[in-house]
Order: sequence, then C-alpha cells, then structure tokens
Amino acid sequence: MPNRPCWVEISTRSLEENFQFLTSLTGSDAELLAIVKADAYGHSLALCAPAAARAGAKWLGVTSVEEGIAARALCPDAQILVIAGVFPGQGAALVANRLTAVAWERWQLDEIERAAIENAARSAAAGAGSIPVHLEIDTGMSRQGANPDYLEVILRRFGTGSALRLEGVMTHLYAADESDGVINREQLERTQAVLERIQAVGLRPEILNVGNSAAVLSGLEQAIGKIASEHSMRALMRPGLALYGLAPQFEPDEPACVAKARAQLKPVMAWKSRVVSVREVPAGATVGYNGTFVATEPMRLALVAAGYADGLDRKLGNRFSLLIRDERAPLVGRISMDQSVLDVTEIPGVDVGDEVVILGSQAGEAITAFDHAEATGTIPWEVFTRIAGRVERVAT
Repeated sequence: MPNRPCWVEISTRSLEENFQFLTSLTGSDAELLAIVKADAYGHSLALCAPAAARAGAKWLGVTSVEEGIAARALCPDAQILVIAGVFPGQGAALVANRLTAVAWERWQLDEIERAAIENAARSAAAGAGSIPVHLEIDTGMSRQGANPDYLEVILRRFGTGSALRLEGVMTHLYAADESDGVINREQLERTQAVLERIQAVGLRPEILNVGNSAAVLSGLEQAIGKIASEHSMRALMRPGLALYGLAPQFEPDEPACVAKARAQLKPVMAWKSRVVSVREVPAGATVGYNGTFVATEPMRLALVAAGYADGLDRKLGNRFSLLIRDERAPLVGRISMDQSVLDVTEIPGVDVGDEVVILGSQAGEAITAFDHAEATGTIPWEVFTRIAGRVERVAT
C-alpha cells in the first residue's frame, strides 16, 4: 500500500562525497569520525551509517548505547563512539556490542568496569586494559566532561590491572564557529595542559578527540593535529552538519576557506509532499484555525499533506513559502497537525498530485534548513532532527 505523500529523500551519494571532501580538507592531520547520532540528524541511521562507512569512515558517533547497538547491526566493523556516555545498567550491552564510551564521571567508569570484569570472566581473550574509554575533559563549556581540578582521581581508574584502557581524550569546542578563534585557542591550551598531566602519570592515550564541522571547515585540524603529534597521539575530528551538506554560519564574519568549502558541500536531504486537493475561495474567506488569514480577493488554495506532526513548524504559517511547479507558494493560515495550505493563485495549473518541496530544490529555486531556521528562530540541526519518524526516508 502506498504511504501518505509526505517523505524525505536521502542522497547517500552526496553524503559519501561530503565525507570524502571533508577528509581531503584534513589531509594527514586528522582522521574523521562521522556523526550519525539522532538518527543521523534525522536523515536515517539505516541509510547514512552504511554510506559513511562506504565513504571510508572507520569511526561513527552516536548519542547512546541504544543508538550504538543499531549502528553496530548496520556496520559490523566500525568503531562506534557513544558520545553521551553510558547510563546505569548499560555496561553489559556496551561491552557485548563492542562500543566505545565517552566517560567523565566515576560512576560511569564503575558501570563499564563491572561489565568488563564480567565479560573477562566469560572470555579468556579479555583482560586488563581490554575495554577502551574516551575520557572527556571540560575545557570551558560546563556541559559534560571531567573537571581538570579533579583529574587525578579519575586517572587512577586506568592504572595497571584495570579492565579499562584510556584510548582517547576528548573535549568539545563550543565556539568553533566564532571566527576570531579566541575561545578555541583557550580551550586547546587547556587541553594541552591536561594531556601533559595525563602523560605525567604514565598513561599514553592514542587518540585526541576534538573538533566539529566548524573546526574541520576552518582549518583548525592543523592546530589540533600539532597538539596530538606532540603527545604521540592521532587527531580525531567529528563532523556532523557538514556531513549532511551544510556549513555552520560563522560570526562575526566567515573565513574565506569556509566560504569555499560551503560551495563544495552537497545537500543530502530533500523533504517533499504532494497537493491533496485544490479549491477556489472568495474574498473574505478565512483559512485555517482561528482565521489568522483572510482572503482579500478571490484565491486558489492547495492543500498539502504535511503538518506540524511531521515536523513542519507551526510558526511558518503566514510567513513562509514552499516550492510547487518551480515557484514559491506562500503558506496561508496556521499549520495544522497533518496538513497545510498554500496560496497558488498566481501559479497556473496547480493540481492534485503535484509535488511540493518543503526542503530542497526545484528547478532554480531552493529552500534550505537555514531558511527554515531563520523563519522560526532556531538552527538547522533542529530543523533536521524534528522531522518526524512517520515521514518515510527514501534513498535516492
């Protein structure tokens, strides 16, 4: 049975090419981890994780153990990083599915170590240092990460005989899209100091796990790679938004290298629907809940099978346009849960079944996630991730 006509098209080819392009930007300075958390930013983990692996991604980044298990089923050979850490009772699943956890709290290390010891009792191959962990350090974001003032207490957990192995050290650059780079430099200096303290106690982590899309596009991998090299580590960076074809916006101005890279990225997602019915209404007719739109002249209206339950923000009513027959048609009235209405008075020939582009391009016109974000006061990441699960994802 055909589905309701509201769907998302995913170009896995574009995703693969984006990953390869980002890899070319970093060269030998850093390896890339493909962020596929939150159902690949709403693009579909099932479609995007294998595509990233095909493109050469050895590492995948997910939020949770649950996402990690799903990614493992899709990509048996990938190294999968659980960025938001484990929760109580998840250690056994983490170990059984060969996932690598980010950790910063002692109770998280307790959870992982208990599971590692239990696993070792069942497996002669497992033993001391058998379970890799990436230790996150808070270098200024105050979100997640170990406080550097209490670092030694946590480092003792990776001592001789521990089932845990400090494979990587991670931090998050929280202002990588600020073009003056002041905060980036401060955070990297703190990271450098932490690495010196880690090595002073005899630990030798292999991976320095730092940097997002903005860091990759702005060339920050050179500074990160230099720090990693000084400590005999390899750099690992974590592009997300750029993988899906968008470059973050930089403030207060955009570096030339970012503008150049932006032009090379290819959108991975197109979100579409169809016209369900078309009607003529007279001047004075009200449209939608509470009559927030009143026709000032006779109009032709097209009903579209997409609403706020699909992820089309309710605030877009009366202030945004969608594409139909290669032209922009204004959304009129409030967005309903499952439907919305377009003014097609000035677009000849609109009929039932016509394709409507919510996000993507049609002929020479395009609507981007940045356009949606600007109209609703949010960011492209949210635009992507709030597209509902009931909206079918189709590979193209």
